[in-house]
Amino acid sequence: MPRQFNTAGPCKANIHYMLSPTGRLPQLKTLIYGENYFIIYAPRQVGKTTAMIALARELTDSGEYTAVMLSVEVGSVFPMG
Repeated sequence: MPRQFNTAGPCKANIHYMLSPTGRLPQLKTLIYGENYFIIYAPRQVGKTTAMIALARELTDSGEYTAVMLSVEVGSVFPMG
């Protein structure tokens, strides 16, 4: 399937054109390794969910962490990509 531009929901690297979501936020791993809290705050549709999904996969794939994705929005299921 050829890649396409995504305008709704988390991007999937195998089917959507996209920049590396974790490459744009290199300080996140430093915060995680330092056991710090952080907040991703940005306008709608800039890639927050996509970045968190990619980061969770990278951390879990490293074998050092097990990432858990959780939505605290009432009545909402987390959209795994």
